[in-house]
Amino acid sequence: MGTQIIRRLLTLVPVLAVVAVVVFMLIHLAPGDPAAVMAGNEATSERIEQLRHQMGLDRPLPEQFLSWVTSALRGDLGESYFLNQPVSLSLMQRIEPTGLLTLYALLFSIVIGLPAGIIAAMNRNTWIDRLTMVTALGGVCIPSFWFGILLILFFAVSLRWLPAAGYVPFTEDPLANLRYLVMPAFSLGLQAAALLARVVRSSMLEVLREDYIRTARAKGLRERFILVRHAMPNAMIPALTIIGNSMGTLLGGAVVTEAVFNTPGVGRLVVQSVLRRDFPVIQGAVLTIAAVYILVNLVVDIAYAVVDPRIREGSR
Repeated sequence: MGTQIIRRLLTLVPVLAVVAVVVFMLIHLAPGDPAAVMAGNEATSERIEQLRHQMGLDRPLPEQFLSWVTSALRGDLGESYFLNQPVSLSLMQRIEPTGLLTLYALLFSIVIGLPAGIIAAMNRNTWIDRLTMVTALGGVCIPSFWFGILLILFFAVSLRWLPAAGYVPFTEDPLANLRYLVMPAFSLGLQAAALLARVVRSSMLEVLREDYIRTARAKGLRERFILVRHAMPNAMIPALTIIGNSMGTLLGGAVVTEAVFNTPGVGRLVVQSVLRRDFPVIQGAVLTIAAVYILVNLVVDIAYAVVDPRIREGSR
C-alpha cells in the first residue's frame, strides 16, 4: 500500500510539469497584452514598453518560463500584475469560498446520487426506476449556470428565502455561510449527483446478478443485510471513481458558478485575471487546481484499497 502511494506521488511531478508548460504557452500565445491593459487606452507606446520591461514580458518566452518554474519550485508563484500582492496570498484569500463550495456540492451529489442509484437498482423496471433515471438524465443535461439562474429566480427573487449573491465567511457565521452557498452548491453538484446515480444503479444491478448474492439469498439472509454487507462494498468502486473525477469537474465548474452567484472564490479570481491578462495569477491558480485534483485522485486510490480487500492484497 505504501509503495502504491509513493508511486502515485511521483506521478505528480510529470503531470504538473505538463500542466505548467501547456498553461504557460496557451496564456502567452493568446491575444492581449497585460502591459497595455494596465496602462489604459490612452497610454503611449513608450509607457507600454516601460511596463512590459518592468514586468519582464520583453524577455524571451523560454527565459520567462524557466524563471517562473524555478520560483514555483521554491513555493513562489509570482506577483500579481494588478493586485500588487503575491499570487499565493491572492489564492489563500479566495480558497475558502471555493473549497467550501466544492465540498458542499460534493456532499450534495453524494447524498442525492448514492441513494437514488441504490433505490433505482432495487426497484428495477418500475416507475420509481424510470422516474429516477429520467430525472438523472435531466440533471446531466441541464447546464449548472442556467440551473443556478433558475434557483435565484425562484428561491431568492420570488420566495425571498435565500440571498441571491454574495458570501459570508464560515468563521464569522456558519449558518449565514451555508445560506449563501446552498444554491450555488446545489446547482454545481446537480450534474455530479445525476451521473453518480446512473453509475451506482448500473453497478448495483451488475453486483446483484452475481452468484454470491444468490447464495446469500438462498441461505435466508435478510435483503437489507445482503445489500449493505455484500452488494454495496463491491458496487462502490465505480462510485468512488465518479466521486474522485467529480472533484475536477466541480472545481472547473466553480469558475462559472462563482460568477453567477458573485462568490469571491478562486473561480471568480481566474475569470477576472483572464479579462485583465494577469498571467501569474492564471498560471498559479491552474497549477494549484491541478495539484489538488491529483491529490484527490490519490485519496480515491487509497479508498479503493479500504473498500475492496482484493485491491489491498494486490498492491502488496
